[in-house]
Amino acid sequence: MAQSITTALREAMAADPTVVVFGEDVGPLGGVFRVTDGIAAEFGEHRCFDTPLAESGIVGTAVGMAMNGLRPVVEMQFDAFAYPAFEQIASHVAKFGNRTSGRMRLPMVIRVPYAGGIGGVEHHCDSSEAYYAHTAGLTVLAPATNADAHGLLRAAIAYPDPVVFLEPKRHYFTKEEVDTTVPVPPIGRAVVRRPGVDATLIAYGPTVPVALAAAEEAAREGRDLGVVDLRSIVPFDDETVCAQVRRTGRAVVVAEAPGFASVASEIAARVSERCFHHLEAPVRRVTGFDVPYPPPKLEQHHLPGVDRVLDAVDSLGWEDAA
Repeated sequence: MAQSITTALREAMAADPTVVVFGEDVGPLGGVFRVTDGIAAEFGEHRCFDTPLAESGIVGTAVGMAMNGLRPVVEMQFDAFAYPAFEQIASHVAKFGNRTSGRMRLPMVIRVPYAGGIGGVEHHCDSSEAYYAHTAGLTVLAPATNADAHGLLRAAIAYPDPVVFLEPKRHYFTKEEVDTTVPVPPIGRAVVRRPGVDATLIAYGPTVPVALAAAEEAAREGRDLGVVDLRSIVPFDDETVCAQVRRTGRAVVVAEAPGFASVASEIAARVSERCFHHLEAPVRRVTGFDVPYPPPKLEQHHLPGVDRVLDAVDSLGWEDAA
């Protein structure tokens, strides 16, 4: 996935001289995860450069650039490192288009390496998508595959308004063949990764492989689970999600972030409202626990896994259906 993102950045910078990339250690070093490796050498340090350790300043500078004709792509290095920049994001990045009645747009991308699964500690493994999804004016994307990381980043850079691009760190070194000539996927469109008839697993970003693995295990037990990959948290694809849930009558949302007041909560509410007369059981959620991110030795217990997903599936009222 890291290489897919690097390729998308290179392609966008080659096609559009207004695209600039900056953040902490993204220049000659190539970033902590080497996502920007070689870009400064290829395009020059005026288009890919390092910044001070000042996240608020990084995003604030990007706002000024976007106001004046550039398309900045900034990296927050780690998910929780973005919190000092949140005032800029919530007060200016998200609101500028509305503040100017659409006369001034901010075409900028905030890349956030996010979520756990790498044996990191707090401030390095947060799932902070709910903060961005709740902030009106932001588009929030969370790719789960290498192909989507490439295509959706190209779409995000070309987008006329600000995008928060959440990159699951545990997938950076996942190998997958990617055809970069395939048309860019549209922003706001989910995809059914696996059709099913018994229940629907809804996931995004780092939990999509977990959902697919759970569906494989369930198939060995005689249950046919569908898997929907949201890809885009905001805007949300109600049509694709609800079509699959109406087909199965049962749904489980799988997400790493704590469950209270979460994106998973919003998904469960939307599905319940729109699919109520098709549901055979309440919508279940399998999430991280409502605690700060734990130390590495407890990480496997905190993150949603196949067993927890299958336990939720088992609770969906199958006895009543029989």
